[in-house]
Amino acid sequence: MRQLSLARRVLCAAACVWWAAGAALVAGATPASAAHVASGAVQAAHGLALSAASAASAASAARTASAPASAPLSTTPASPATAPSGNAASAGTPASTPAPASAPAVLKLPEHPALTRAQDVEETHAALRMRAVFAREVTRRLRVPLADQHAYGARLQAALDDRDLGELAGEFVVLVDRNANVQALFIYFRASPGEPWLMIGASPVATGRPGEYDHFLTPLGVFAHTPDNMDFRAEGTMNQNGIRGYGRRDMRIYDLGWVDGERGWGKGGVSQMRFQMHATDPDRLEPLLGIRHSKGCVRIPASLNVFLDHHGILDAEYEALAASGKSLWVLHSDRVVTPWAGRFIVVVDSERKTRPAWSPAPGSKARAKVPAGGDQAD
Repeated sequence: MRQLSLARRVLCAAACVWWAAGAALVAGATPASAAHVASGAVQAAHGLALSAASAASAASAARTASAPASAPLSTTPASPATAPSGNAASAGTPASTPAPASAPAVLKLPEHPALTRAQDVEETHAALRMRAVFAREVTRRLRVPLADQHAYGARLQAALDDRDLGELAGEFVVLVDRNANVQALFIYFRASPGEPWLMIGASPVATGRPGEYDHFLTPLGVFAHTPDNMDFRAEGTMNQNGIRGYGRRDMRIYDLGWVDGERGWGKGGVSQMRFQMHATDPDRLEPLLGIRHSKGCVRIPASLNVFLDHHGILDAEYEALAASGKSLWVLHSDRVVTPWAGRFIVVVDSERKTRPAWSPAPGSKARAKVPAGGDQAD
């Protein structure tokens, strides 16, 4: 099996690529599998291979000057997330043996100040104002019935409990249902532990579609969005199939690092994949949100990408780093960051057997817009 060059490893770390390789890939000395690179060049992120211990949450400090900063996350080391600007191309050869499953990253519960009952009510009312902002700014929305909102809140809590994060509160959390009959993303909030999770808004997404070579099932679990895996932005260029895999220029790619993914081809098994959440081609592929269609990433609407980015919904660790004096080009200078910035993306599978009316599948007109080879873009 051939070794990857340094340039190839750096490129793959910043593109939406899937490598069936060993866990040592992050260290840079492993054989490569079939690598997928989404259409469009990406702007290089500054090479900040940062320890999560250096990033304390800014969410608490944004609420009160006297409140203590959140405790930092503790994560496993990640590969560099820098990439040269330029058009990325698919390359690579399959690994001869599947990679062993690696231990999940160790996540630490962020610390937020305890609230009195009056403060809790005030925080909740203030945070729920984001519902109106979501409705105004996000064009692809789902009308989720209250009963389902509560059910997904319970699923979120169960997933957090599994990672010893059951007391998480005081910040926004993103939840994704990868179920083929749902394909939806939800934003949740609660002010204090023990309270029910309250939904801010929901949108259709596209997750990993099995059954084809180099396609992974989107991994389940709790994933930390941290500068250890630095985000970057799309240049908006097209691939050979006329697809802008990361969406239009300046869309943000939320990089969650190397994770174990279940292969959706051949005999299955587990391999390392680069897990990201990002926008997609606004003309050809965004209309397909609502069905499984990616290679393993979570595709989201462009308007949701802008909403998450502008309001720093998942930027607690990034904002803490910026507050410490680090210059992060990936953060826009005109952003308006919420005081309840979070850091966790949770993926579940509701195992629904039928499609709910509130999450309609795209119609035939949307499918007709996909050009030949369009299914190969992530």
